[in-house]
Amino acid sequence: MAGNKRVVAVLGPTNTGKTTYAIERMLAHRTGVIGLPLRLLAREVYDRIVKARGPSVVALVTGEERIVPPRTQYWVCTVEAMPQEMGADFVAIDEIQLCADPERGHVFTDRLLRARGLHETLFMGSDTMRGTIAALVPGVDFMRRDRMSELVYSGQKKISRMKPRSAIVGFSVENVYAIAELIRRQKGGAAVVMGALSPRTRNAQVEMYQNGEVDYLVATDAIGMGLNLDVDHVAFSALSKFDGRRMRPLAPNELAQIAGRAGRGFKSGTFGTTGDAPALDDGVARAIMDHNFTPQNKVNWRNHALQFGSIDRLIQTLEMPPEDERLVRARESDDLKALKALAQVDEVFARATDGASVRLLWDVCRIPDFRGISHAEHAGLLETIFNDLHQRGYIPDDWLARQIKRIDRTDGDIDALSKRLAFIRTWTYVAQRKGWTKDESHWRDTTRVVEDRLSDALHERLTQRFVDRRTSVLLRRLGQKEAMVADVNETGEVTVEGEFVGKLDGFRFRVDKGAGAAEDKTVKTAALQALAPQFHLRADRFYNAPDTEIDFTEQGGLMWGSAAVGKLTAGSDALKPQVEVFVDDIAGPEVAEKVKRRLQHFIDRKIAALFEPLLGLSKDETLTGLARGFAFQLVENFGILPRAQVAEDVKSLDQDARGALRKHGIRFGQFTIFMPLMLKPAPTRLRLVLWSLTKGLNEFPESPPPGLVTIPVEAGAPEGADTMSGYRNAGKRAIRIDMLERLADMLRAEDSRGGFEAKPDMLSITGMTLEQFADLMEGLGYKAEKDGRTKVKPVDVVMPKDGSHNAMDASADTNVPEKLDSDLAADDAADKPIMDVAAEEPAGGIIETPLDETNPDDRPADVAQMPDDGIAPMADVAAEHTEVEADIPEVPAEEIPQSTAPDADVAGPEMETYYIFTWARSPRGNAGGGRRGGDRNQGQGKPRSKPAKGKGRKPGGDKGGKAQNFSARPPRKEKQIDPDNPFAAALMGLKDDK
Repeated sequence: MAGNKRVVAVLGPTNTGKTTYAIERMLAHRTGVIGLPLRLLAREVYDRIVKARGPSVVALVTGEERIVPPRTQYWVCTVEAMPQEMGADFVAIDEIQLCADPERGHVFTDRLLRARGLHETLFMGSDTMRGTIAALVPGVDFMRRDRMSELVYSGQKKISRMKPRSAIVGFSVENVYAIAELIRRQKGGAAVVMGALSPRTRNAQVEMYQNGEVDYLVATDAIGMGLNLDVDHVAFSALSKFDGRRMRPLAPNELAQIAGRAGRGFKSGTFGTTGDAPALDDGVARAIMDHNFTPQNKVNWRNHALQFGSIDRLIQTLEMPPEDERLVRARESDDLKALKALAQVDEVFARATDGASVRLLWDVCRIPDFRGISHAEHAGLLETIFNDLHQRGYIPDDWLARQIKRIDRTDGDIDALSKRLAFIRTWTYVAQRKGWTKDESHWRDTTRVVEDRLSDALHERLTQRFVDRRTSVLLRRLGQKEAMVADVNETGEVTVEGEFVGKLDGFRFRVDKGAGAAEDKTVKTAALQALAPQFHLRADRFYNAPDTEIDFTEQGGLMWGSAAVGKLTAGSDALKPQVEVFVDDIAGPEVAEKVKRRLQHFIDRKIAALFEPLLGLSKDETLTGLARGFAFQLVENFGILPRAQVAEDVKSLDQDARGALRKHGIRFGQFTIFMPLMLKPAPTRLRLVLWSLTKGLNEFPESPPPGLVTIPVEAGAPEGADTMSGYRNAGKRAIRIDMLERLADMLRAEDSRGGFEAKPDMLSITGMTLEQFADLMEGLGYKAEKDGRTKVKPVDVVMPKDGSHNAMDASADTNVPEKLDSDLAADDAADKPIMDVAAEEPAGGIIETPLDETNPDDRPADVAQMPDDGIAPMADVAAEHTEVEADIPEVPAEEIPQSTAPDADVAGPEMETYYIFTWARSPRGNAGGGRRGGDRNQGQGKPRSKPAKGKGRKPGGDKGGKAQNFSARPPRKEKQIDPDNPFAAALMGLKDDK
């Protein structure tokens, strides 16, 4: 096998296809590794190999990114991140001439000396390395590749005279920004490419240039490292640069590396100077055109055989001198500086006392100083990381989260965003280190998301600052036949050649029907083509938008601000709707999928938040039997069930089952079983949408305004819409179901057969006039008889405490200020009246409770002595509801006005209208055991048995014994029972049985 090893140096100028050749050779082997000088170039090569072989077998490993599929065959890496001694069939190193680089050269030299493939090894780079490679690599073969196109020097030109498809090169951030600003004013805009940019920002800027949105590119020397661009001309704005220690002139071979980006394939290119840079010397220009440079006889080297016995020993091995004359010891690099600085820290020195600790310290010191603030500050950060790793074995999540949170902001200008990107690269690098965090996958994803968000923001700022699309289009159209370019402003208006043609609404392009000539097919096509990158930018911005920017409409639409971006559709589960997005085909499937995922996340979180009580009920594994089945029905009906619909189910629930359900806030009302929290406006709004989806409605009913007790009945509304709105239809108006339960409590104490008048409290809680209340009562099954009488005026007469008053007793406790929403918390108020759900008539109405539910004989022994949370004792049926009275002070009888008299001062009698309400349906069965709406064969029902002696006694229900009273209030006087009141019928039966 050793005899089959082949080492080849493929040397030549730029645009010779060396990298392409290396990719082809690697794919000819079963496994391979290729090392590249920049993460930007590594990403470009990775994308090319993935396109050829698929993502499942290709890995990308850089200092800040790690994509490693389980079946990896081909590794694309930066040179520093190449896996060592993994035994790949093929190994390649690109830009091998960087062995002479003062900062990174020792890494390339180490790969030149030690990196080998089992079958083939390639070194690609400049021909200046031929002699050094021949001296250091025994048995190497050389392959010369010539440039595929001609490179011509065109001299010095002003920026204002620079031809389109040109790249202007600067060697500092300030220089690049100044040139880009000048080009924006004179040429309409430029893309910006720098090595400090993230791959995402760089790709977005390059795409803007490649697509022709701008005709100029302003870049640093980062474009010289193999990035393939459609550049016709390269202009140097300076001929010297700062190398980290000093300003130095660029060597001819360095200039050639950058100038060689001009021309691509067989298309020739030109190069020259601009701005303050003088014209090139003839000799330098000729050397660049002929690719003839001084050989590189010295390369940087650092010992790779490190020893980790102690910090001092590690430093000694790092500073060992080379033995070959062509090798020059590398200058002190950042990682060695950091190691020496940390060696002076007592705590670090005390910790790093064994081989494993020293090796860990060295790994920490190799974290690049992306921030570039100061060596001392960088060393302080490394100290914190090392101490945590050594003491805990990992970096604490809360500390790492705080560091990232400070960076995760997209506000600010270009400089602020660039600094944050540099900062997040540190944490991206840390997250890639195996075993440094407790959840590597989480932190890798987190740092990647933050970097992407900052990258998008930086691209947006760069575009806003350095691109004037309108000017660019106008200049291009002067005497040139080129494709038209569209412009999109902040409100989504699209213009082509300055003419309005339509609007970008979310992710759909709306053509302006009144644009006249702009409706031409060519104009529309140009607009859609120009919008392609805008769709991707919008999709990324939308995906990262907070939920507060997204909402659903009452018709099931999904909005991003004022733009419709999708709609809800019915899913397999009522609480799991699906999403249909509104995205133009031109945007592509990637944009559509990203929008769909974001909308699905939004609606899933919205349901989880607003329907939390309901979801909690559905997930309660402690519910069994009938209770579980009942809970399932309640979930299916979104937390609201008409009681008549589940009458027999409710009747079958025992006290334990009811108690288990009440723990979830379920309220057993006389008309409705419901969860009060689900009656709030926000859940109601969502419930109507989800219910409408399950019903397949074309037009969804809208939720009522919040805070109203009654609303008009909407004609033509689908059946069940009132229930899903939280209301019950009764006459011309619908009443909120929780307030209807309170009204039922009041009506229970009235003589519904002999007739009664509406009390002020009844009108108060409904907020109705007397006429409206009469219509409501008729809708609930009552008969309302209208009459008139002479209006009387109250007289201040105080009656003695003889118990003779009765009318005012019933209303003394009714002047309670109504809080329309706060009553939702009184969960037990609707459960205490005696009744059974099976007794409700379909038409509505206040109904009796059959004795089988409240009969003491039917109740368990452990609840017979104390009233249940939701089922009131029989003896309390005629009393005012305890929950309503709890906070109302008793009014002394002597202070209650008891009579009225005609107003003697009025010349003639004044008439007033009143209504007498009686139950509209005749009762069936006997007074003691019958129920309305039940079986017509009441006479054949099972007779009610008498309560066992000493058991099932209700408080106050047996005057012969002293029943225990569990109420916190003083006992009330027993009220006279009306034998004609259907709610008192059951109680009369009990008294008759004594």
